[in-house]
Amino acid sequence: MRKFIFNSSIIGAIASGFAVIQTTRRGPRDWRLVLMWASWALTVALAVGSVQQDDREARELNEK
Repeated sequence: MRKFIFNSSIIGAIASGFAVIQTTRRGPRDWRLVLMWASWALTVALAVGSVQQDDREARELNEK
């Protein structure tokens, strides 16, 4: 769990999530808002995937 919390890509994704939430509250609701949420979801997915890949590579190096 610690590897996710302290990873810079996860922290960046969380920070951008706050920005998307603020835009959702205050901004107009149009097609751009849907794209913002989709972009944020992809950012989170890529961040989690990169943390998992780094962990997998570290474990492979430790096994050798």
